Amino acid sequence: MKRGPPMADAAHRPEGFTAPGPDRPHRVTALLRERGEQGARVTFFELFFDLVFVFAITQLSHLLLEHLTLRGAAETLLLLLAVWWAWMYTSWMTNWFSPDHPAVRLVLVGVMIAGLFMAAMLPGAFGDKAMWFAAAYVTIQVGRTLFAVVCTRGHELGAGFQRILFWHAVPGVLWIAGALVDGHDTRAGLWLLAVALECLAPWHGYATPLLGRASTTEWTIDGAHMAERCQLFLIIALGETVLVTGATFGDHTPTAAITAGFVSAFVGTVALWWIYFDHTAEAAAERIASSADPGRLGRSAYTFVHIVMVAGIVVSAVADEQVLAHPDGHVSTAFALVALGGPALFIAGHALFKRAVFGGFTRARMTALLALAALAIPAFALDALTPLALHICAAVVVVALALWDVRVNRLQLRERVPLPGPLKAG
Repeated sequence: MKRGPPMADAAHRPEGFTAPGPDRPHRVTALLRERGEQGARVTFFELFFDLVFVFAITQLSHLLLEHLTLRGAAETLLLLLAVWWAWMYTSWMTNWFSPDHPAVRLVLVGVMIAGLFMAAMLPGAFGDKAMWFAAAYVTIQVGRTLFAVVCTRGHELGAGFQRILFWHAVPGVLWIAGALVDGHDTRAGLWLLAVALECLAPWHGYATPLLGRASTTEWTIDGAHMAERCQLFLIIALGETVLVTGATFGDHTPTAAITAGFVSAFVGTVALWWIYFDHTAEAAAERIASSADPGRLGRSAYTFVHIVMVAGIVVSAVADEQVLAHPDGHVSTAFALVALGGPALFIAGHALFKRAVFGGFTRARMTALLALAALAIPAFALDALTPLALHICAAVVVVALALWDVRVNRLQLRERVPLPGPLKAG
């Protein structure tokens, strides 16, 4: 498709655009995305970029499956946050910078290489591959942001990227220090502190010496683009679940129990998709696109809340793989936690997402969470359920919530559409 010169007129300039001075002739402008009335669309290269993180999500689900303990879950969560931050900050960057510009595209290719390397090191991140993992992660965060800082020097966006660079460099020291120490607990503690600093930075506006702090109103993001990027990451996570279900089912000779587990796993995944994408995703995208402060919603509803849903999908994938491998017998504590905890995390994340975007919690989600918690009674106290039965019960709760949402959305749509008035004689 032939494109005109970037930022050719004021109508295509992004919010927060400042005309470059005589010492900065159109170099910054050429790197920025064009934004039409409907906002910037996700490019094919951004979709290609996301393929690296399909592998990362697969690595994390396998890591949790192999270390299904409290420590293993905590370590997997910490690594998931690192993967999420690497992807999310790149999405924020490409919200301003055009992936179609050769320089930006080369930077993204570099991030892809480092990201693929980082994902490959995930299984040994707390072992003999700690330095490789930490170095790849820090290279992504610091290298990508350093490029943005250099490109936006003298531009209105410059101060923001300088603050972000500071808050990547400080935790970066902790990531490298954690990789250098020998003690497992010390490494985990340093990395936990690094993640905590990275999580807190957006909330205090990246308060930085000499530069101060930023307000969310200064983060002039394209809300529609941010929403679409996060929606696609959820698709990545759900797609990984489908891959796990299909691959695990193919490794076993189909029996009645295994086939029932296969159906339960797939139907549960479809229900998770339905809860998010049937109505909420589009309505939330419209809300952030029309918001007077899209940076605030981008921070709360998308940057922080979506990771809760992604974690729920990863945990659910582990439960799906386990129920296909062992559908009968006694329900272990670990299996019950992933079978009930995965859907619970997703539903809780979706409830927080709706709260951040639309305000208020829905009773349906609270009821679903209580129902999942109640299933622990027959699973633990009464020992009355097999792994397959517990998995099916959890899937039924998720399906029921999806169907309830369909009913509510149809009723709301019917109320918004005026009924035709009585016929009048002509």
